[in-house]
Amino acid sequence: MTEQVRVRFAPSPTGRLHIGGARTAIFNWAFARAMGGTFILRIEDTDPERSTEENVQVILNAMKWLGLDWDEGPEVGGEAGPYFQMQRMSTYAAALEKLKERGAVYPCFCSKEELDAKREAAGESYAGYDRTCRDLDPAEAQRRIDAGEPHTWRLKVPLDRGAIEFDDAVYGHVSFPADVMDDMILVRTDGSPTYNFAVVCDDANMGITHVIRGDDHLSNTPRQILIYEALGAKTPTFAHLSMILGPDGKKLSKRHGATSVEEYRDRGFLPDAMVNFLALLGWSLDGETTIMSRETICSEFSLDRITKKDAIFDETKLSWMNGQYIQKMGAAEWVRLSEPWLARAHAEGYPYVHTAVVPTPDPNAPAEEEAVEPLNEEQWAAFADELNANPAFYEGLYPLVAERETSLAEAEAKLAYMFWGPCVLLDEKSVNKVLRKEGARADEAIAACREVLADEANPWEAAVLEEKCRALAEPLDMKLKNLLQPLRVAICGNMVSPPLFESIELLRREDVLARIDATVAEVF
Repeated sequence: MTEQVRVRFAPSPTGRLHIGGARTAIFNWAFARAMGGTFILRIEDTDPERSTEENVQVILNAMKWLGLDWDEGPEVGGEAGPYFQMQRMSTYAAALEKLKERGAVYPCFCSKEELDAKREAAGESYAGYDRTCRDLDPAEAQRRIDAGEPHTWRLKVPLDRGAIEFDDAVYGHVSFPADVMDDMILVRTDGSPTYNFAVVCDDANMGITHVIRGDDHLSNTPRQILIYEALGAKTPTFAHLSMILGPDGKKLSKRHGATSVEEYRDRGFLPDAMVNFLALLGWSLDGETTIMSRETICSEFSLDRITKKDAIFDETKLSWMNGQYIQKMGAAEWVRLSEPWLARAHAEGYPYVHTAVVPTPDPNAPAEEEAVEPLNEEQWAAFADELNANPAFYEGLYPLVAERETSLAEAEAKLAYMFWGPCVLLDEKSVNKVLRKEGARADEAIAACREVLADEANPWEAAVLEEKCRALAEPLDMKLKNLLQPLRVAICGNMVSPPLFESIELLRREDVLARIDATVAEVF
């Protein structure tokens, strides 16, 4: 490939960045990087009601979070700008004048009401606009224009045009019959360009060599090719991406869970994991490799490895991949990125004023969406002070959950017990199954372990404390599970929690002993 690759991602700022749009952006970005080309971000903001500056920032922030740096576009500039369609209206007007000079367009004075009536009268046999105004006398047409009569401008599709054919980089050879193409509107009565006209003008003026987009645009392609030909512009290579479906095989929607990049960011997913996962929705490196760096994606990406098969958005797989990235990130980075959820755990946990048995959540109960109150300045300040005063404690939390988290947001619930001070919230199911179980001798096990933990001659180190507590099993004639599980519940509140003794080491001795005593007083 000798020409310099130039690709674009052109979102409409009408809301959040959808997963499908993010996948398209990643494919364009990766292809540009692999080919040493240019990745352009262009904003299609022609919807005046929904295209707001706030929505533009939402798109830009999502792109930045994903790490999809653009070479030309908003905040970057470039020779092919401006990069907002509303700022490019003069280029569409110039293109229309060019088409007029070529005799490739004509004014149409048919009103919407007239067109609707024709469509209704034709019913199922309606084959598109009947070209009523195509053969109007030019002088008559100009007279009506000069008189201010509302009109659109339509493309004069060559009536002898054969099939519209192109080689799609994904779908292969594609052919559309030209005789079903009506003379499409390029410019509306208010002078604004239609989507197909604007996008062709923009792509042609920006020198776009490859148009990589969702296959919902496949039907637009023959129309756009006709516009390229009318303008005398070079038609780019098209690559249409398959649909992204939910696990049930239906179009991805909110019933499958989150559908925007920001929702996954706010749920504790990592940008590298998201890019990795989305890159594999319709593309593969070798059919086997799953975890790969963005550097690998950028160096190895190619259009010939994009599949026509619909991609399945499997959130279970995404969560697994996110967990793999969490395991590799290291303690300091984990603390930095987990701050929103650690801060909430800190705010909710300090100070606990009592120990209590609380009902076990019903896993089968329907999920309830609760509005989460943001932390106030005082809570954030208290967390920041604690983090600065005791960074070792926070970095020490990472090994407790590194292999157990599938999202950073899980830190809030998984590590809540680490912020309870001398108190503990006892899970009702765990209390009944472990502490109150008949014949379990839970009180005896807790008392024996407490002696070990209270003995200041024992270094406050996980390995030492665990070894000494384990050694109690034989003289007590007690299974190790029956010995240590009651201790886990008494300190962590639950029979399922991160590593017990590593947790104990991070807590203060006096708080651990206070939790044990409070549990005994509450339960026995």
